[in-house]
Order: sequence, then C-alpha cells, then structure tokens
Amino acid sequence: MRFHVVIPSRYASTRLPGKPLLDIGGQPMVQRVVEQACASGADRVLVATDDARIVAAVHDPRDRGAAIALMTDPQLPSGTDRVAAVAEALGWDDDVVVVNVQGDEPFMPPALIEQAAGLLFGDESAGIATLATPVRSMDEFRDPNVVKVIAADNGTALYFSRSPIPFVRDGTAGAAGGRHGFAHAMRHIGIYAYRVAALRHVTSLPPSSLEQCEMLEQLRALQHGMRMLVATCRVLPGPGVDTESDLKRAREIARGSGVESSGDTR
Repeated sequence: MRFHVVIPSRYASTRLPGKPLLDIGGQPMVQRVVEQACASGADRVLVATDDARIVAAVHDPRDRGAAIALMTDPQLPSGTDRVAAVAEALGWDDDVVVVNVQGDEPFMPPALIEQAAGLLFGDESAGIATLATPVRSMDEFRDPNVVKVIAADNGTALYFSRSPIPFVRDGTAGAAGGRHGFAHAMRHIGIYAYRVAALRHVTSLPPSSLEQCEMLEQLRALQHGMRMLVATCRVLPGPGVDTESDLKRAREIARGSGVESSGDTR
C-alpha cells in the first residue's frame, strides 16, 4: 500500500498566532506532526505552507537532507486547497492516494493515518475516506464544536453536523446524562484520505449551501454526490491544539505527565 501525506500548515492563527512553530517538548508543533506522519509508512510526507519560517523549521526524520516543505499561495482558502496545490505542483496521477493530516495534530497516531489511506485501497469506488470515534458524553454530543457524523451500514458517510445527531425523539433516551441519548453518535476526526482525482474535483467545486450553513467543508463533497467512506478509529486519536489550554495540555503530554492516557479526541 503506497500513499503520501500532506500536512497543510498556515502560520496565521486567530487564537494562537504562529501556532505551527509553538514549542511542544522542544520541537515545533508542526515537526511533531511530520514525525507522526513519517511513522505511518507513507512513501512521502510533505508540508504545504504559506510561510518561509515553517519551511525552515521542518525536516524529514528519515532523511534530513530531503526537501519536505512546499510554499503554497497564501490566499488559498483551506487546508484541502493546499493539499490539492501540492498534488498539482508535483503532477500526481489521479489514482494516487494522499492523506491530509492537519498541522495542529501533534499526537495523531500513525496507525490512524495508515488506516485512513487503507480505506481507499479497500474500496476502489470511493474517492474520499475519513475516521470517527464514539461520542463519550452528553456534553460532547451537544457541543457544536464537536462534529458528528452519520454513516450508512456500508460505511458511506450520510451527513456531518454540529448538531446532536442522531436525535432520539421518543421516551427518556435523550434525557440529560442518559447514555442512550448518544449511544449511536460518532464524533468525526478531521483526517482525510483522497484519491487525487477526487481531491481535484472537490476543490474545483464552489462552496455548497450545506457547507456554508454548517461551516463544514466536507459537506461540499456529500452535497455534490461524492462517495466518502467513514470507519471507526482503530486507536484513540490524541488531542489537537486550538487554544491556550490545548497547548498547555500538549506540553504536559510531551513532558510525560500521563495526560495522554485520557484519550481525548477533538
């Protein structure tokens, strides 16, 4: 199974300025993501960025002399567009599989990167694949910052939402604190594998109405009828970094404080 990883990494961040270069255990955050990706078995790992400081900060631990970062247009609207720009610049064929690993996921398990890629090798009719993990609490179920996903029995994504889905209409199952209120709910994990043909197609489409309503980019693909696979994570993903409190927790993990064992997912 041969696949690539591209890590989109934008310097600007409203809540954490210069986020990719923030120190976590003596390394820039984005370099930690690189090392997780390199441990996944990917043929090639690249960082797609808009800033020369990020280019200078990253290296491939398997070959320190190899070029690993590509500059992309600062005006690109999303990480997905940066991944597509790399595929275009390097002339990747339509059937190449590339995994988009976000640059603020310093503890993304390599096994999940490999799993996402493997979904496309197991189903040639799909162009996109992603992962999810069970919702663990009613607070998480109701949190609009936690994206929920519903999939068909064949593993195809039906819908993503910030709302609590599936909604339990009858009885007491939806009562606050009741386990059954979120028994079938799945939390989306923001990692995507693409066939390059699907990546080119989705980034050529205008934002869809559902995408703009929920502010969820993945709905563009679904609304245009693209087939997206969803599988349950084989292992728990580690926490990402969006806020100062996330950064503090990440630094505690890097120091070996044991916080990582919480299995927190974002």
